[in-house]
Amino acid sequence: MDMRVRKAVIPAAGFGTRFLPVTKTVPKEMLPIVDKPVIQYIVEEAVRSGIEEIILVTSANKKALEDFFDTNFELEANLAATGKHELLAKVRHTTDMASVTYVRQKHPLGNGHAVLAAKHAVGDEPFAVLWGDDILLGEPPVAKQLINAAVRAGGPVVGVRRVDPEDIEKYGIVEIERIEGRVSRALSVVEKPKRSAAPSDLAQIGGFVLTPEIFDILENTTEGTGGEIYLADALNVLMKQRAVFAYEFEGTRYDAGDKLDFLRATIELALADPEVGDGLRAYLSRRNLTENRRTQ
Repeated sequence: MDMRVRKAVIPAAGFGTRFLPVTKTVPKEMLPIVDKPVIQYIVEEAVRSGIEEIILVTSANKKALEDFFDTNFELEANLAATGKHELLAKVRHTTDMASVTYVRQKHPLGNGHAVLAAKHAVGDEPFAVLWGDDILLGEPPVAKQLINAAVRAGGPVVGVRRVDPEDIEKYGIVEIERIEGRVSRALSVVEKPKRSAAPSDLAQIGGFVLTPEIFDILENTTEGTGGEIYLADALNVLMKQRAVFAYEFEGTRYDAGDKLDFLRATIELALADPEVGDGLRAYLSRRNLTENRRTQ
């Protein structure tokens, strides 16, 4: 199968319970990091990776997420009339940067169910899966690294990253058979194993490049805990049917669904921002000096 990837599925239908109460009305994907929402970072990296169509899997409470990629005629007219051309360009960029298709996940039945909801929009071609709260920044972009690995290997790819022993129980851990460099054969995924039972220290992080047969597997996947359908279960079936590969990507990852990591992303990306970086750096320097004096 030709492994050229044109579409990316981004599940973004979850409730964002770790950020309540703000996510009661604001989707977690719309929480701002500096002046851009989380979802914009993800879509921009996908577009940089050669993705032509974004398939956002949303739910009834994610209207703001859908509106963000739509045109706001009143706002644009106001910015044009007041000569705020730089801001106008930023606003239009969110509309023009990608073709966005919206699919509703009608019931919160797990990440596998969310991917399955995009079946009709993906069609019969390989596609990427990127999570709506996972900001991955790399050069080349992380999604592009996975796509390149899929093209070279001629099969599906799971993005992986080494994690500390104390974090193993937080992730799906991939059992591998080393091939060469950053590429391995993925043999199985063990969801949140005990440290002593983990098959490796490679966590399923970074997204996926999948082939369309995953949809048939998902349709026949038995519901797991809480009546949910998990992508990891379908991947384990796929790994028995054909070669699936693991790729250790290079880049920075922020789990924007975690409060501490969200704050880390905000600080680090703000420090790199040409508009506010110097000011924030000076503030942090002064604050550190003040805190040191208080403890002396």
